[in-house]
Amino acid sequence: RKKVELWVEAIKRLAQTDVSTDFTLLSRIVQDNTTVPVILTDENRKIIAHRNLDSTVLGNESLMQAEIDRMLSMYEPIEIKYYADQKNYLYYRDSKLFSELQKTLLDLQKSFISEVVKNSASVPVVYTNQEKTEVLQFGNVDSSEFDQPELLRQMLADMAEENEPLEVQLQAGQSNYIFYQDSWMLTQLKYFPYVQVIVVGLFMIIAYLLFSTARKAEQNQVWVGMAKETAHQLGTPLSSLMAWRELARDELKNETLMNELEKDIQRFETITERFSKIGSKPKLESVSLDAYIPEATSYLINRSPKNVEFSIEAKDKKVSALLSKPLFEWVLENLVKNAIDSMEGKGSISVQYGLDKEGPYIDVRDSGKGIAVNKRKTVFEPGYTSKKRGWGLGLSLSKRIVEQYHRGKIFVKSSKLGEGTTFRIILKA
Repeated sequence: RKKVELWVEAIKRLAQTDVSTDFTLLSRIVQDNTTVPVILTDENRKIIAHRNLDSTVLGNESLMQAEIDRMLSMYEPIEIKYYADQKNYLYYRDSKLFSELQKTLLDLQKSFISEVVKNSASVPVVYTNQEKTEVLQFGNVDSSEFDQPELLRQMLADMAEENEPLEVQLQAGQSNYIFYQDSWMLTQLKYFPYVQVIVVGLFMIIAYLLFSTARKAEQNQVWVGMAKETAHQLGTPLSSLMAWRELARDELKNETLMNELEKDIQRFETITERFSKIGSKPKLESVSLDAYIPEATSYLINRSPKNVEFSIEAKDKKVSALLSKPLFEWVLENLVKNAIDSMEGKGSISVQYGLDKEGPYIDVRDSGKGIAVNKRKTVFEPGYTSKKRGWGLGLSLSKRIVEQYHRGKIFVKSSKLGEGTTFRIILKA
């Protein structure tokens, strides 16, 4: 356009100058336009002059008018004022050489962009026209959706939501667009830190579990060692007591006294046997609770305070459970002793047994002080005790015997402060 405007200015100067003016430069400007096609018309589009037109349109009025329309579609004509009321119009278009260069440049741009799209590695890319309705090139996407406008619009909308499309300006007023998404690899890398955190978390959990298992194993070894040593230490005085028993039987001639002494020595033997079985896999046998419960509690009932009332109640008939008599008797004794201590030697203790959907159960209920809600799990931890004197090992040992040796459960079924507590034991049938 700059070149055409210069050419027009030269024509105007030639028309307006007087005889004394030097026309050399102006004439040269007009004559040097050998490439830009131009048509000069009056206000009624009557052709006054033309230059650099294709020879095929020269002399044909209709083709010349069509050429004016073609020029008008490309550029606005330049208005030339000669006098106050006289105007001419200069129509022009790009030269053939410029058009060819521009087309070549546009083809190079399109070729370069197409190569970029095709070689986009694993990145999904779609290259569209200005209206975003036609796919010019693509890479790493499903092309079957291109034939369906609705699917294509949805695909482009999804890409635009993830990343702003890139505008490619090819020439004045014309732009194409590149839509793209993150590659599969990049998407995976986004989640890599989370995977690392999870892996580290799992590693820490496994490490904690291994440490906890090792600590429990060490605790078990201490328990077993203490139990074996206690059984060994009890063995010597027990042997002496058995000898003294036989001697006293011959000397004292008191059957009642000897019977009670016999019971205490048998009790002593039972305790020694219990400690010796800690750490060893006990032999479980099917035992009728109808006969076993009274037998296991009779020793403590006969030696408990007179103000404590005992009751045994069968909720179901012929209830049997798999258990080791010496070890499980220890559990019942711990629960009864704790109940007596909780009641401070006065109250009632009830032992009930029966069957439910989980298997045989035994409930030990007392009318003691009760256990606070936040202490119901703590009572089974080693060292927990509410007594001034005590090691806090009774319930912990009971839990170990029930869960590890009998594969059962023991827990606080119910408890209310000032009214009492019920412990439930669930065994295997």
